[in-house]
Amino acid sequence: MLTVRSRRTALAVVAAAGLFGTVVVPTAAQAADAKRHKTVNLQLLAINDFHGNLEPPAGSSGTIKEIDPATGKEVATPAGGIEYLATELRKARVPADDSITVAAGDIIGASPLTSALFHDEPTIEAMDKLGLDVTSVGNHEFDEGAQELRRMQEGGCHPTDGCYEAGRTFKGANFNYLSANVTDEKTGKPLLAPYWVTKSQGVKVGFIGVTLEGTPNIVTAEGVKGLKFANEVTTINKYAAELKAKGVNSIVALIHEGGYPASSVYNYDCGAAGQGISGPIVDIAKKIDPSVGAIVTGHTHNAYACSIPDPNGVPRSVTSAASFGRLFTEINMKLDKTTGEIVRPSVKAENHVVHRTVEKAPDMTALVDHYSKLAAPIANRPIGYIASDINGRGNNDPEKPLGDVIADAQLAGLAPADKGGAQVAFMNPGGIRSDLVYKASGGEGDGVVTYGEAFTVQPFTNMMQVKTLTGAQLIQLLQQQVSGSNAAAPKILQVSSNLHYTLDMRKTGADRVVLDSVRLNGAPVDPAAKYRVAANEFLAGGGDGFPAFAAGTDKLVGASDLDVFTAYLGAHSSAAAPLQAPAQDRIKIIGPGSDIG
Repeated sequence: MLTVRSRRTALAVVAAAGLFGTVVVPTAAQAADAKRHKTVNLQLLAINDFHGNLEPPAGSSGTIKEIDPATGKEVATPAGGIEYLATELRKARVPADDSITVAAGDIIGASPLTSALFHDEPTIEAMDKLGLDVTSVGNHEFDEGAQELRRMQEGGCHPTDGCYEAGRTFKGANFNYLSANVTDEKTGKPLLAPYWVTKSQGVKVGFIGVTLEGTPNIVTAEGVKGLKFANEVTTINKYAAELKAKGVNSIVALIHEGGYPASSVYNYDCGAAGQGISGPIVDIAKKIDPSVGAIVTGHTHNAYACSIPDPNGVPRSVTSAASFGRLFTEINMKLDKTTGEIVRPSVKAENHVVHRTVEKAPDMTALVDHYSKLAAPIANRPIGYIASDINGRGNNDPEKPLGDVIADAQLAGLAPADKGGAQVAFMNPGGIRSDLVYKASGGEGDGVVTYGEAFTVQPFTNMMQVKTLTGAQLIQLLQQQVSGSNAAAPKILQVSSNLHYTLDMRKTGADRVVLDSVRLNGAPVDPAAKYRVAANEFLAGGGDGFPAFAAGTDKLVGASDLDVFTAYLGAHSSAAAPLQAPAQDRIKIIGPGSDIG
């Protein structure tokens, strides 16, 4: 299968060489073999997890950690914004060789209002202008379902909202979306193209794109209805063999799954044998066929430029560029013109910060201004006040201040008898997409929370649900945070202010929940009693590895999570009495716990 929709961007001026990254050390035999063949140079520029962040992201979501060379200390550098990302990528492209711009999924979905209000059409337009050639799908590409994802690729007006401007129809992505491991349950065929092939100076180069096999566990059931998600390794190896049979021997995998580096500094290289990285991508990378010469990853929003051994024990480049357009990865390699293969020892990868000190790209400024003006009447409406930053995404504690606020808002909104009679509320940590920042982002004034800022925190507009759970099921729910599918990487739910308990992280699995510590409204939870529990529809359906929620009964559907959040901010804050950050005293952690949640 060759290109679906192909467009190669003109190359720009050479950027200054980066200073950080990974050097893949060749064996003596590989080095000698490389000298025997004529090679050509190929540059890949990679991003991942952009999530529609056209405007510079605020708070911690808009910074990158790096080491200050003067002090040797870790500092947070402002980064990101499509106007700056475009400038940096255009500067980085190498005109003397060939350059391909790639991504590893979640380009859209969970986006701020400037993109989300228009069903992410602005981000697709921006990626076209940016020069993106190909991307894998990510789990968030399925937030609005398979048909909407096809529309992102093929174009056309939204089936419900129509076209946003008279006489203008959305053209769809000029880049290639790949979904090799996503198939239609009825036909067994891939939803979108499994791979894309292009030529670089006469050498065929193939890109295989997959999302994580566990996508159905982290997306609403409606979003993945009628689809199957196959194993990443099995799928990549299958299509690598197919590409090789067609004479394509230079192969790159774009995988929307990632890892957890030992350091949060953006240019962390994980060590010569990849010993400084953990998480799903390690096992995946070790099993992918050696014919795949480089792996670009995403999903975990981390930054790394690593080497992980392939099945033969040979180091192979595995990279990720954090998220939100704050970084991009530059991967340089040589292609053997005789064999058509990537010369593995030649692959060099490094991450670069998208600084906000560079000149803005005028075409991106025009695009952002256009859509932000259309969104302004809704986005700029004040809906609450805060006394200081209330961090969610930017807080590494298991219990997050903004998570507390959101859970309290959900309980307040669904506690009335006619709204569901909720007695306790839970919020999934992954659904908190940003921070509430005290400093004004525009002309609204310090401490003012606008609708656009609240939307950035809660962009999914999931409908709230209230279900009846027994006390025993409520305890199971707490245990499932640290057991079952969440045992290796705990997901600590954010809880309303009337629930308190202790986690002992020195123990394992479900035993980490100290049973006699669990208190609801100051009283022990009765295993035989029934409780009304509030959560968003994703969590209430058992998402994120919480089947105890799915077992609930007497479901009542309420307002959206965003509506209850904005209503709470309006009712519980004012200019004279702004909302204070909660004390984070609901979940007590014993033992190591700073790396969970």
